[in-house]
Amino acid sequence: MVWDDPYLETCCRAALHRVMLAGSLGRPDGLKDGACLHRLAGMGLVMQRDDGRFGATPEGVTRHGSEVLGRAADSRRR
Repeated sequence: MVWDDPYLETCCRAALHRVMLAGSLGRPDGLKDGACLHRLAGMGLVMQRDDGRFGATPEGVTRHGSEVLGRAADSRRR
């Protein structure tokens, strides 16, 4: 259930959305949302690749769908 997930601040939700918009290119480190990207990585929602860019994990894709886009949670969370 959603309330079992750690709360995402507005800035971190926006950073997660930007990671999703970046797609396979990934979001570079060192931008203003860097602290949020590292926080999201600590939560397992994004991962920093070998090239230093951040990409979404499967958990991040699910969380983005449920919290940012407002889609219904998948069957594991019902």
